[in-house]
Amino acid sequence: MRAPARREQLLDVTTQLVAEQSFHAVSIGAVADRAGVTRAVIYQHFANLRGLLDAVVDRETSRALAQVSETTLTDLSEGEPRDLMLESLEAYLSVVHDHPRTWRLVLTPPEGAPEMLRQRIEQGRRSVLGQLAQAVRPALREGDANDAELTASLLSAISDEYARLVLTDPERYPPKRLLRHARWWLEQASFGL
Repeated sequence: MRAPARREQLLDVTTQLVAEQSFHAVSIGAVADRAGVTRAVIYQHFANLRGLLDAVVDRETSRALAQVSETTLTDLSEGEPRDLMLESLEAYLSVVHDHPRTWRLVLTPPEGAPEMLRQRIEQGRRSVLGQLAQAVRPALREGDANDAELTASLLSAISDEYARLVLTDPERYPPKRLLRHARWWLEQASFGL
């Protein structure tokens, strides 16, 4: 196996171990055993366990940010706000459904998650909230109660909870069911949209 493919394999195996057991359970030996390689092979690609775990965090958070950037609202004044929000939510839930390992790491960080993961999640969250606030601002009616930052925070929290439901029980909470609920909820909600 060529070096880039081997590196990806080791990252895949490590990510799977983290998802199954937690960061604390991952060791160079466990990764080597699961990957069917010697410890020396791992050390050819990563200086130590910390380097391996940091590479997993970097890869998965980069994937999550790239995926979520494809689903982010741009400007709710460019169409029917509810339809645009539902399209964005549908794209987000689809990405979460199709890439559960990445999103479990981001939305439900396992026990023992390194500080680097927490920092990356917070950095990504700030970025998404900023973009979402910009998107909803033009669609809000004039008035003190219509706060784009708070609206963005609320919409993000709801979207992330829907995504967690997709991750924890996809049979019970398929994206289609959640989208029907979101449509109903948006029809009931009064955001000034």
